[in-house]
Amino acid sequence: MSSSDDTQQQAPAKGRKRWLRRTLLIGIPATVALAIFLFSVFSGRYISTENAYIRAPMISISPEVSGRISSVLVKENQAVNTGDLLLQIDPAPYKIAVARAEAQLRQAENAISTLKARYATRQEELELAKENVAFARKEYNRQQALAKRNLTSQSDLARYHHELATAERQQDAISRDLKRIEVTLGGGLDLPLAEHPDYQAAQASLNAAKLDLARTRITSPFAGIAAKTPDPGAYAKNGAAIMSLVGNRDLWIEANFKETELTRMVPGQKVEIEVDTYPDQAFEGTVQSIAQATGSEFSVLPAQNATGNWVKVVQRVPVRIRFDSTDNAPALRAGMSTSVSVDTGYPEGHHIALVDWLRGFVGEAHAGEVTPE
Repeated sequence: MSSSDDTQQQAPAKGRKRWLRRTLLIGIPATVALAIFLFSVFSGRYISTENAYIRAPMISISPEVSGRISSVLVKENQAVNTGDLLLQIDPAPYKIAVARAEAQLRQAENAISTLKARYATRQEELELAKENVAFARKEYNRQQALAKRNLTSQSDLARYHHELATAERQQDAISRDLKRIEVTLGGGLDLPLAEHPDYQAAQASLNAAKLDLARTRITSPFAGIAAKTPDPGAYAKNGAAIMSLVGNRDLWIEANFKETELTRMVPGQKVEIEVDTYPDQAFEGTVQSIAQATGSEFSVLPAQNATGNWVKVVQRVPVRIRFDSTDNAPALRAGMSTSVSVDTGYPEGHHIALVDWLRGFVGEAHAGEVTPE
């Protein structure tokens, strides 16, 4: 092979090397620049966290009266509706209390009727006492006139004076007794029975007894799932929890984002939700609200950063996310782990048109890759 042939073979090889060198020198920086540009456009738009859990209304059922549980109407993990009877406390002692309160109410009615009758009787006695006073005064005045003419003795005059004084005292005593009865009747005979203080006190006692009797029937305050149900025969104490109720509707997610991730997060932004239990099921939500305080502020012993050595720790802020729709969705339970991604719509500004075009272009290209069924 001649030297001219070798030269002809080496020329294309050198050309390919130069093309590859130019491609690497231009392509790599261009690729890096494009990656930096795309990162600057799309970074910060989606804020994600795995520190997110499903929450539901959950309360501990505490009776407002004490007593032995006579029956339990629900089973563990049974679904209940609002107003369903959960359990029954033995009502016998409270029925007795109602009967006693009813008897006291009747006694109050009888006592008021007796006072009114006594008031009427004392009024008649007062009229009689006034007549007695008038008669005694008339007789005493007549005896005084006779005494001036020495037609009667001083002993008779003293006796008539005593009778006048006695009649006046009886009149005063009856008048005071009438005032006492008026006070007891609440101001007079015309006051309606229902407005009498003694009757109202007895009626209030009866209402309280009936309320306690009604509270022996413990019902569900909202729809949910019964948990930690007691056994019949257990003693229920006023104010002590005896079972729990977990809501199965109006669930939400409590996502704990770092404080540095909340810069552009506001209520109303859309959220993509993944529940660990259902990895193939996609959920959508919306940022409902952002807590006013970090989680550490709600702790029993919050950090005292003004004492001792201090180390800066990034705090987390609870964010409430509601499910947009759970129709035809699998069962969601309180405490389930989730992953959420909030679309903040960032960036915004004078380059927004370019950003929207790029996002639309990427979205159209992604849609074009999907093969129609």
